[in-house]
Amino acid sequence: MNIRKAPAMLACGLAVAGVLFAFQRPFREFNGVEYRIGQIPLPPDYQEKTEFTFARLMYPPGEGGINGYWGRDLDWHVGVSDWTQDFPRADRHFSLAVRRLTRVHTRSAEQCVNLDEGDAFDWPWLYAVQVGEWGLTDAQGRALREYLLRGGFFMADDFHGAFEWNVFEKAIKRAFPDREIRDIPDDDPIFHTVYDLKERFQIPGQAHVRQGYKRPQYPQGTEDGKGAHWRGIYDDQGRIMIAISYNSDIGDAWEFADDVNYPAPFADLAIRLGVNYIVYAMTR
Repeated sequence: MNIRKAPAMLACGLAVAGVLFAFQRPFREFNGVEYRIGQIPLPPDYQEKTEFTFARLMYPPGEGGINGYWGRDLDWHVGVSDWTQDFPRADRHFSLAVRRLTRVHTRSAEQCVNLDEGDAFDWPWLYAVQVGEWGLTDAQGRALREYLLRGGFFMADDFHGAFEWNVFEKAIKRAFPDREIRDIPDDDPIFHTVYDLKERFQIPGQAHVRQGYKRPQYPQGTEDGKGAHWRGIYDDQGRIMIAISYNSDIGDAWEFADDVNYPAPFADLAIRLGVNYIVYAMTR
């Protein structure tokens, strides 16, 4: 992408997004795997009408996934399921970073999006965590495909090892059985839209900082969680529709970005990657 055109393209994209405000579903709070409602303070301006909102994808659990935590089986629609990992702390930390590092007018609180409700089109950027344990349905796959082919962007994060890769790949083929997953080349615009990210290393979760990678819990994946991979699915015009961070935990780096015990280089790269992905999604 021509960098000189980026501001104008971004302004145009955000102007169009502004028209959608009146039709967007209201903000909803959910209990997460790690945090109950109220543990992470709701920002006072969470209802502000903004140009961009961090939208988190809700999904049912799949192979190896958990429908409920806290000792009881909960419906994934109400939270406390795999899709709520790092939630909402990661979402709000990253939204604050976007506010500080860009001129993108960003809401301080996240939006949880259920593909079954048909409102994904209100949000130009979707994020999902632990996609190696998701159970995307056929209907949700079709909805995700339509959303992405119409110009949406999806970031798939935090899954490790061969078993989880296979679960992710099987599910994403419900959206794109006809498109291959490719390694994103170093010179792709997504790595240079705002920050030049020529060096990208594996980003471990907070619990795995000492070893530098997450060792999958499955028997066939004892050592295959090593080595970061940045992959994507492209549309016919060469635009990345799905950005895949395999063997890295970007969400954890956002979640613990303010923790002095979490290494700054991991948080820095995670935030810069996310900023690049947002601006890329809004200008391509």
